[in-house]
Amino acid sequence: MNSDTRYIFSTGELFQKDFSIVFRKEDGNIYLPVKDTRELYCFNEVTLSTKLMQLLAKAGIVVHFFGYYENYIGTFYPKEYLLSGRLTVAQALAYGNNRLTVAKPIVCGIAKNIHFVLYHYYRHGKSDLKEFLDWLHKSVPKLVDDTGDIKQLLRIEGAIWAGFYQTFCEILPESFAINKRVKRPPDNPINALISFGNTLLYTKTITEIYRTHLDQTISFLHEPAERRFSLSLDLSEVFKPILVYRTIFDCVNNRKITVEKHFDKSLNYALLNDAGRKTFIEAFDERLNQTFEHSALKRRISFKQAIRLDGYKLIKYILEGKKFIPFCMEDKK
Repeated sequence: MNSDTRYIFSTGELFQKDFSIVFRKEDGNIYLPVKDTRELYCFNEVTLSTKLMQLLAKAGIVVHFFGYYENYIGTFYPKEYLLSGRLTVAQALAYGNNRLTVAKPIVCGIAKNIHFVLYHYYRHGKSDLKEFLDWLHKSVPKLVDDTGDIKQLLRIEGAIWAGFYQTFCEILPESFAINKRVKRPPDNPINALISFGNTLLYTKTITEIYRTHLDQTISFLHEPAERRFSLSLDLSEVFKPILVYRTIFDCVNNRKITVEKHFDKSLNYALLNDAGRKTFIEAFDERLNQTFEHSALKRRISFKQAIRLDGYKLIKYILEGKKFIPFCMEDKK
């Protein structure tokens, strides 16, 4: 796993000692250097001292907390250190005056990246995918362009995801069949994987946006709401096909994750066990940190950096009026 993200699966205590974060558990202490830590994920009961929280805030370390059932509880979000009143005002005005100008490219980006993922399987003999691929490529851009209403745009987005889920029977084995998307709580292995993967991506996006001047609460596709960082929901959407679903397909089809070994039998296999979480996180992190040649920057960047770059693209649109084009796997811009 990458060096700046730490995952904690055991019960224990986090505290500060010198310039390190110490995790104390039953079988001993683990030392995490502050300078090499960017975010922490806590998947079990963990206690933190106020002294440590002061250190985390000073160092800009984000901490994500999860409950027993893999449900996302919340994030310790250090005090904003990149503040821009001018950008916040402009971001709010952009939401009020030009919301669809940002929301529409996000929906088109979702369709393009789903098309990229599914086309791989179409090329390898899954001919039944053609009708949906053609709809994504030819019809969705026109549907999005023609709509002038955010609710209608959200219905188009919903139809894209619904069509995508229907293709899973062509891609995944029967043991990972999906009848319908069920979120809270998941009701079978594939829904458990989707929910867990989406939450990982959402929290990664929170961390990346924290490194920009954007306001997490002013979103464009999703409704701005209390108790969640809705802009992270926006910017994570186009990355879901590439990061979450490709990871799921790889783990399941290559039997890195199986129903028998990696899910909790007592909960009807609707929850990953510790081995399943660790396996999925390792595969997800590996994909997140893969690099590719960025055609505009003329250098290699990771998918994690690409998430933050989409934040910078949004800033360029808000402040300079430059067209917002979210990440697309086909052109990697």
